[in-house]
Amino acid sequence: MKRCALLEAAVALAGPLAACGMAPIQMVKVSIPVECRVGVPARPAMPTEMLSLGVDLDRFSAAAMAEIELREGYEGELRAALAECVKPLRVERLPAGG
Repeated sequence: MKRCALLEAAVALAGPLAACGMAPIQMVKVSIPVECRVGVPARPAMPTEMLSLGVDLDRFSAAAMAEIELREGYEGELRAALAECVKPLRVERLPAGG
């Protein structure tokens, strides 16, 4: 009787484990956050920030025009840094079945 009970227990435990070897391998794609290692571009000194109060209109206009050029260049550097941080990562594929 004891033998029969042990045999039944072994079969009961082996039954669910037999299906483990037959489960198909599935690829699951999960996004993993990755640190962006691009340096922040240095902000240039803006010409209008260096003007004293009460500066004449001609000098202010010249400084504002120069600042537009500086800001466009700085914006280009920021966009390049952002593009580097959001571009997709290269993923190396693992060999199938291994």
